[in-house]
Amino acid sequence: MYSVYRFLVLPALLLVVCTVTSAQVLRVCADSNNLPYSNDRGEGFENKLAELVAHDLGRQLEYVWWPASPLQSRKLFRSGACDVMIEAPTHYELAETTRPYYRSSYVFVTRKDRHLSLHSLHDPFLRVARIGLHGVGDGEFTPPAQELASQGIVRNVSVYTIFGNLSRKNPPAELIDAVARGDIDVAIAWGPLGGYFGKQSAIPLEVSIICPEKDDPTRPLTFDMAMAVKRGNENLRQELESELTRRQSQIREVLESYSVPMLEPGSKPRSCP
Repeated sequence: MYSVYRFLVLPALLLVVCTVTSAQVLRVCADSNNLPYSNDRGEGFENKLAELVAHDLGRQLEYVWWPASPLQSRKLFRSGACDVMIEAPTHYELAETTRPYYRSSYVFVTRKDRHLSLHSLHDPFLRVARIGLHGVGDGEFTPPAQELASQGIVRNVSVYTIFGNLSRKNPPAELIDAVARGDIDVAIAWGPLGGYFGKQSAIPLEVSIICPEKDDPTRPLTFDMAMAVKRGNENLRQELESELTRRQSQIREVLESYSVPMLEPGSKPRSCP
């Protein structure tokens, strides 16, 4: 992500708030075509959170568009071009993070009419199923991909790029669309992607959290997400902490409106059998 991207591809490192010389401007670096996180029409949940932060800080919001990837986000942050990330995994190696404001998990996405009821990466069905996974590039592999490979589950796995071609709308959606079309039996996706595109599908889809207690604890499947600032910018980090406290209910409403599967920070899923 990802480094926390050893565990998580988050698409989540798609939105970065950059401070500039003028204290009246809050510059946001974002992917212009990566829902549910952000796009150039301001339709993503990170767009909404950026608007909220800029409003409360009394600053004008500006965007700098860039194609997000783990490598690009690291380069951007190290260069000093951006100072704050709207969303980053906690303990992100290049930054100081706030307290987490939501926690999510990797999920299975299947057609409801299949009644597969998957909950674990050790389910025997996965040895014969047609599985789709997001590939993140830059030599990074998601925890589910690592876990499946450790079990020798490789030949029946198809990889769909998470970043894709900017000429196509919402490249990460292709994985979920493949489930709806019947090209694959199950998609394994990061929660916000699976939840959002699963809800958008014209074919009813089932989105179920993968139970971490049933899987290898060395490859965590749930992650706390926070806002983050460049090291040394403690004042801005404290401002963001205040935002998370003051706007906690509004932030949760935004995430729920995008069908983001959420757990309490630091918790395990309660819905696992």
